[in-house]
Amino acid sequence: MPASDNYRPTRRVEGKPRAIVTRRLLPETEARMSELFEVTLSADDHPFTRDELVAAMQSANVLVPTVTDTIDAAMIAQAGPQLGLIASFGAGIDHIDLAAARARKIMVTNTPGVFTDDTADMTIALIISVSRRLNHGGRVLRAGKWEGWAPSTMLGHRLAGKTLGIVGMGRIGQAVAYRARAFGLNVVYHNRHRLPQAQETMFGATFEPDLDTLVARSDILTLHCPANPETHHIIDARRIALMKPNAYLVNTARGRLVEEEALIAALVEGRIGGAGLDVFEHEPQVDPRLLAHHNVAILPHMGSATFEGRQASGDKVIANIRFWADGHRPPDQVLEGLV
Repeated sequence: MPASDNYRPTRRVEGKPRAIVTRRLLPETEARMSELFEVTLSADDHPFTRDELVAAMQSANVLVPTVTDTIDAAMIAQAGPQLGLIASFGAGIDHIDLAAARARKIMVTNTPGVFTDDTADMTIALIISVSRRLNHGGRVLRAGKWEGWAPSTMLGHRLAGKTLGIVGMGRIGQAVAYRARAFGLNVVYHNRHRLPQAQETMFGATFEPDLDTLVARSDILTLHCPANPETHHIIDARRIALMKPNAYLVNTARGRLVEEEALIAALVEGRIGGAGLDVFEHEPQVDPRLLAHHNVAILPHMGSATFEGRQASGDKVIANIRFWADGHRPPDQVLEGLV
């Protein structure tokens, strides 16, 4: 969709824009924001309630939410006329109703690209953890149940020669593919659009246009697509049933991509080998059956949790606000229809 006047700042903000930040950011970011803006920071880092988000949108020029702050059409309809920018901290934008924001001429920005390497590193960490049963081994040790080395216990699978199926070959999917070559993995990917041949050669990756075929071929299946109505439960009970009995599912993207109940059933019944999960369908609630399973490597949504990434994301938020306040188009403006 081409850019329209609905996405352009209608006027330059006089004085310092009033910004409300929903969560604690790095001290350096908060200090810089305090210098540049009339900012209200989060004192205790509590997640904003729905009413608190609406109240913030009724008083601020700029709302700085995170990817866990759901901002739907009904909330945007209650925003005050002074709200001109939602400068989201994070790359994801599925938590914001972009069409509703556009209708109110509220610009939306995000912070793309800064967490690519961090998330790709965590993906590889989960792949190693679940395939070599690192989580299981750690549990045995902590429970005081290790009885010493034995040739037939705690067996996992080597990575070299296995097929890594990547669903979504954007920035993070490509970064995972790049790292996968060092482990001798054969990379096959599914994407809305095929990559140029030069990129496929660089990553040693093969395109698979049929997602079902990719799922069935993969020894390890890793998800790197955005969360939207088209990808909701893209890995559902039917597709989980296509996976190899010893295959592993890894998800560092969004919990809603996986039909969690179907995944749990497959794990409990031993129909797949295990899972590496950094995100969950109903987070922050995590199903106890996932916590208890012997071969689920599980993390609390920390794929982007690096000092470097969070600092870079804060820098982007500040730049987006400054561009907008000066009457210019922010560098990370999100256009509905182009995401």
